[in-house]
Amino acid sequence: MLQPELAEKIVREVQRLISEEIIVVSTDGMIISSTNRERVGTFHQGALITSQQKKKLIITEKESHQLEGVKSGINLPIFFQNDVIGVIGITGDPKTVTPFGEIIRKMTELLISENYYGEQFDYHSRAMETFVLEWLQAKEPSPDLLERARALSINLELNRTAVMIQFKQSPLTRDAWSSILNSFSQNKNDVLTRYGNERIIVLIDGSNSIQPSAIKNRLKHFLDFIKNSFGIAAYAGVGHCTPPSNLHESYIQAKRALNMARGDRSIIFDEELTLEMITGELTTATKSEYIKRTIGPILKEADLLETLAELFNQNHSLKNTAKSLHIHINTLHYRLKKIEELTHLNSSRTHDLLCLYLAVLFLDEYPKNK
Repeated sequence: MLQPELAEKIVREVQRLISEEIIVVSTDGMIISSTNRERVGTFHQGALITSQQKKKLIITEKESHQLEGVKSGINLPIFFQNDVIGVIGITGDPKTVTPFGEIIRKMTELLISENYYGEQFDYHSRAMETFVLEWLQAKEPSPDLLERARALSINLELNRTAVMIQFKQSPLTRDAWSSILNSFSQNKNDVLTRYGNERIIVLIDGSNSIQPSAIKNRLKHFLDFIKNSFGIAAYAGVGHCTPPSNLHESYIQAKRALNMARGDRSIIFDEELTLEMITGELTTATKSEYIKRTIGPILKEADLLETLAELFNQNHSLKNTAKSLHIHINTLHYRLKKIEELTHLNSSRTHDLLCLYLAVLFLDEYPKNK
């Protein structure tokens, strides 16, 4: 059945091509959309005849007075999957509007087809997302989950590696989502679903002991495709390969790893995390408070913050830090002394060094939340 919302869209699109009055009519002859709002909801006998006979009907000025609710022009049946689902009418001199008829009908059927497959995509996306989230939360699959898995052709008995991907832009269009989801190189047992408006969950088949390097290579190609095709930066976190009963753990690991992905490190495996395993569990509020307690006095001192960050980038090598910052070694000593005076933390002491390092580590998140 042709829905009013789609009928309105058809009228808007056709109106761009011709200036004549346009109507879209249901198969029972009721006008559901028109450029003339007063005709919406009225009966059109010509459209009913067109729907029943499944062929074009030309209505002359004379015939317009013999049929209920009609004007001179043409009525064309709208087909979808070989069935008439509605009628589109163009008002005017039949000799003038008939040449446009077939083009308008084809365009209308294309709009309906696009709308149908778009709705199918949305329905399947929602069904897959709901299923995967329930699957990840289930300690063991229920009969209902097993039945839905069979309907979706998903094997719940495989070892899998969970991957979480996040875009740095949302929302994406339906076409963009479709292109992105179809571009991921996957085998038949991989499961891929969108998660909200800016994330993707991938559950990679681990039955053939796929190596992390192979997963990383696939993800790199995928993220590059997204960047090159849509100009969107994306990051990925990867969990461990786990048996079916522990899939939720792999999912949690993927989320944790994703939280650590930023900048040049666009793909992070949970197995790479060490200190981040602990810091990743801290709340943003805790991290912000920690920053204030440690390096709070130098937050507005850009040169001191830069010096401290570069000191850790250079593995605490004073010589390399000075060289990287293009400053004299004495200037570096002066800055480090200034940091110690303001923060009461000495980078030459192990405890204080760790405190400073954690503060710098948390600093990336601080400006967004201060």
